[in-house]
Amino acid sequence: MNLLSKISMAVALVAMAACTNNSALDDTNAVNLGGSAGTGSAADPSSPAYFQQAVGDRVLFEVDQSTLNDAARATLLAQANWLLENTDFAATIEGHADEQGTREYNLALGARRANAAREFLISRGVAGSRLKVVSYGKERPIEICSEEACYANNRRAVTVLAGGLTG
Repeated sequence: MNLLSKISMAVALVAMAACTNNSALDDTNAVNLGGSAGTGSAADPSSPAYFQQAVGDRVLFEVDQSTLNDAARATLLAQANWLLENTDFAATIEGHADEQGTREYNLALGARRANAAREFLISRGVAGSRLKVVSYGKERPIEICSEEACYANNRRAVTVLAGGLTG
């Protein structure tokens, strides 16, 4: 997919998102992803919204690195504590890279980043059977531009919760 196609797709997604009715997303219509996950609002400490906003669902990495820095370890420690308290949830850790480098290199780098986060969570007591990893490499940027500020936000591992763990 060339750059023009990517930009066109991003513009189309933004346009579609602008057409959504956000008034339907209040707490009375919140989705409960887990068996005992509560209301699903950010005010509920056992909800995915709380996890994402208060705990933090992502950690960032330096260029060509999969080593966890102090800020990443602090976020992952909070994630581990949350996951240990909320055992109805499993998680997939997504590894991402910036647009620099080849597709193959970035897929491998994303996998190393996701695995670094997974191994940290396991070292803090989260069962490995609750954690999956996937690498998207450079295929799912959250910011599209050729500047360091965008690259920095795209070099990440994101913990995505899945409710209803039956295992």
